[in-house]
Amino acid sequence: MRLRLISIFFFPNRILILHDGNPRLSSFGLMKNSRDGKSYSTNLAFTPPEYMRTGRVTPESVVYSFGTMLLDLLSGKHIPPSHALDLIRSKNFLLLMDSALEGHFSNDEGTELVRLASRCLQSEARERPNAKSLVISLMSLQKEAEVPSYVLLGIQHETAPSTKPLSLTPLGEACSRLDLTAIHEILEGMGYKDDEGIANELSFQMWTSQMQETLNSKKHGDTAFRAKDFSTAIDCYTQFIDGGTMVSPTVYARRCLSYLMNDMPQEALGDAMQAQVVSPDWPTALYLQAACLFSLGMENDARETLKDGTNLEAKKNKN
Repeated sequence: MRLRLISIFFFPNRILILHDGNPRLSSFGLMKNSRDGKSYSTNLAFTPPEYMRTGRVTPESVVYSFGTMLLDLLSGKHIPPSHALDLIRSKNFLLLMDSALEGHFSNDEGTELVRLASRCLQSEARERPNAKSLVISLMSLQKEAEVPSYVLLGIQHETAPSTKPLSLTPLGEACSRLDLTAIHEILEGMGYKDDEGIANELSFQMWTSQMQETLNSKKHGDTAFRAKDFSTAIDCYTQFIDGGTMVSPTVYARRCLSYLMNDMPQEALGDAMQAQVVSPDWPTALYLQAACLFSLGMENDARETLKDGTNLEAKKNKN
């Protein structure tokens, strides 16, 4: 039914309307002016009775205030609850109804809404319904939930501009699909050509005593990576990285994929980010980050990172 949307503009200070016409509760207007720094009050005619006694707001107080808002929507006026309850008890509730709502709901629906408002406005807090039962009752009355609010309100809706599809490289495309097999083939084919220019300052002692062991670790890792033995690849690449004698973004990229193959996306993301730290202008690091984010279910972040990788690659090719 359309009740929730038609009379809503009578009190814009109490309802927040989003750009697409969907209403959001903004404030019941219960608390405005502080009397003692702790308790608050507004128009006393609309204040829950227990608040008048204790100065405290409870969940039942909020239900009472929801009842006053429901009356506002039904009547298009700000009617004191006591007066509204008198009309309801005398069966003159139709006098409450906003004439603009005529024809938009049946008498039974109108009666049910008035009954709900009446229950919310009971003077005894324990006699009021809880929020869950209110939602269930209101949902049973809603007939056009699938119709956007801006259609019901006649608001012109601005559609979001269509985004231009990204022109992805084969690696970017594979990462967008989270096709780990394709990513493996591409990384294997790339080899270590992107490590050229990475500074590795090694002392003569390192060359003579540690270098061979470090290179052996990488060599064994590459053999395992090529054979798709990704657990062994992780171990060997970890030995290479922990050795600290050389820095290789490609090793981080390969261990990243090995982690993904072993269902360890968080560790994979750490390696993809480290590859970017070592080589900031390397699009592969961003593509792999996108794959990791997709694997972690962070699709919006993944798409943004994929876009960053594409832009970086385009800039790199242009230069």
